[in-house]
Amino acid sequence: MIGAGVFTAFGPAAEAAGGGLLVGLALAAVVAYCNAASSAQLAAVYPESGGTYVYGRERLGPFWGFLAGWGFVVGKTASCAAMALTFGAYAWPEQRRLLAVLAVVALTAVNYQGVRKTATLTKAIVVVVLLALAAVVAAAVGGGEADVDNIGPIASGGWRGILESAGLLFFAFAGYARIATLGEEVSDPASTIPRAIPLALGITLVVYATVAATSLLAVGPDVLAAAAAPLDAVVAAGSLDALRPVVRIGGTVAALGVLLSLIVGVSRTAFAMASRGEMPRALDAVHPVHQVPHHAELAVGVVVAIVVSLVDLRGAIGFSSFAVLVYYAIANASAWTLPPHQRRWPRAIAVVGVVGCLVLAATLPVVSALSGAAVLAVGALVWVVRDRVRPATR
Repeated sequence: MIGAGVFTAFGPAAEAAGGGLLVGLALAAVVAYCNAASSAQLAAVYPESGGTYVYGRERLGPFWGFLAGWGFVVGKTASCAAMALTFGAYAWPEQRRLLAVLAVVALTAVNYQGVRKTATLTKAIVVVVLLALAAVVAAAVGGGEADVDNIGPIASGGWRGILESAGLLFFAFAGYARIATLGEEVSDPASTIPRAIPLALGITLVVYATVAATSLLAVGPDVLAAAAAPLDAVVAAGSLDALRPVVRIGGTVAALGVLLSLIVGVSRTAFAMASRGEMPRALDAVHPVHQVPHHAELAVGVVVAIVVSLVDLRGAIGFSSFAVLVYYAIANASAWTLPPHQRRWPRAIAVVGVVGCLVLAATLPVVSALSGAAVLAVGALVWVVRDRVRPATR
């Protein structure tokens, strides 16, 4: 969760809600908690890879499983593009799109060789990111520009703007479901996972709230909204701009680390769907030497490189948030159907999760919501046609 999203999401959130992005951050955390709780309950009942693609199929029916899987693939593909563009924005702003494409090509090649992000590397990335965020806070507080008046009115964007910022900031919390899906590898998961989820979300919320509040104090929402690399702009505004290299390194390291994992995750979901005939069968292939789904890896890399070439960072964040919010709405709906003996949290949490996901999705920027809905509708239409044709061809 403490990754590249924090380096980018404050910009569009500030544009939507001004100082109200602090309220939006809290709302995003509440929805994330509901989603994680629902995913944890479902992972305990269905301990297999696939996430909500599996849960939706088992609890709601094949169509909803497909829609969740399709939403994950397209949403996380947009996330890949956002991470690549974040890398470019912090590494070399003037050539950020070119660098983003090169990063996608390089990491696709790395994944093709079967190289994975280890637990040790993950810890190292988190340390670098936390150091970079500490530098942002230090520069914001000690740079001589901090002033409460910079925040402006909390309600400047109205409730619509606050909800829109929550949907955009939801992007920065991605990763919490990993806790829920590791039940088979955790000692005493029945008690450990319910403790780990609120603890992890709480730590992340404190970190993000500290960075958001100090950034607003230093430069205000207008500067954040206008910057391609918002946290770099915070440091550049004060007298401690010597810390800028630390923040830029943190942003680039975080973006590459997340991008590496995302390409793996999207390709594996596409591979799983292809094996069931719900995506092109050509993606259902494993490399004989490297033992990776190489066709799916290459397909994801090509699509992400094309998306990076065509869209901007904020459009990618909005589109990704919409698709992933729909994905988790299905997860919450699936959790709601669990019988009492399989539930670890009150049923009301799943209800709040469904409503929260749908409200945040509906209040995202209009272009993001419409394009996301259109892509999901295309996927649903393909499924319906395939489902009707398939019995006749048997």
